[in-house]
Amino acid sequence: MPSLPLPRRRLGKTNLSIPVIPFGTQGFGSNFGLVSDENAIALVKHAINLGVNHFDCARCYGDSLRKLGLALKEITREDVIITGRICRHSAAPWGFYGNGDPDYSSERVIRDVEDQLKILDTDYFDGMLIHDPPEIDPTLNKNGTLSGLLELKSRGLVRHIGYGMRPHDFHLKAIETGDIDLLLCFNDYNLLRKTIDQDVIPAATAADIGIMNGWSILRGLLTGIDIDEAREKGRYKNDEDADAARQIRAWCLQEGVNLLQLAIQFCIKEDRIHGNPIGSLNIEQLEANVKAASTPIADEVWAKYKSSFGVQ
Repeated sequence: MPSLPLPRRRLGKTNLSIPVIPFGTQGFGSNFGLVSDENAIALVKHAINLGVNHFDCARCYGDSLRKLGLALKEITREDVIITGRICRHSAAPWGFYGNGDPDYSSERVIRDVEDQLKILDTDYFDGMLIHDPPEIDPTLNKNGTLSGLLELKSRGLVRHIGYGMRPHDFHLKAIETGDIDLLLCFNDYNLLRKTIDQDVIPAATAADIGIMNGWSILRGLLTGIDIDEAREKGRYKNDEDADAARQIRAWCLQEGVNLLQLAIQFCIKEDRIHGNPIGSLNIEQLEANVKAASTPIADEVWAKYKSSFGVQ
């Protein structure tokens, strides 16, 4: 394990101190491999011991919400930070992936959060994000999604509120309301692209809004795995980023650089980003992520990388 402590950052106006790699609970939601209840609880406890005490969860992350609830029975609530999601993908139950327009009403938000708190058997979320709405305007309307979160915040069931989504114009509209405390972008700040530094990061920073960055390791493409072997097993076959990630892996192998470390440290170098949630399937992955986040990359390595790829 690393000799240096895991860095932490203030999550904007929330004033929460979070690890630079929060634990994305999809890692133990059994979407990427079976994780037993016992192993999920052990993962949560070990993460806390390593300083990864921020858990970012969602209903659509398999059965992870229930497993996190089991772990909370064995740990002190004040020792962890929990951010959650109001899924807004479709008309499917609880807004899961499917067809049709989601229910954007404030009433549905309140019912959803109250139910999630029952599953977790806890009294509050440290943060709650409106997750992947197909449209932004219905969430901002009177008695819409954001209105419901504001009511929950006034009741103390949710302490900080925001959005988790990709479209930059959606984020900018949300920031303009003056009502949000944090946001999560995804797939737009990593070794392949850093487009949120053109608009979302400056706007959020000016408003002191906490920023979390999803897909820092591109769903595993930037961990050092053999992408060709993974494709033979059915993964990444239609992933538009696979070929670019393969080139970076080849460079890392040639230069003797740990790709996982490079990918995570690249994101950490941007100090206006406060957390980069990463899921772990097991303790080995968790410890590798923590080591990568705690071990800086030498300046000469960054110089070589920039010379080869022109990105930094």
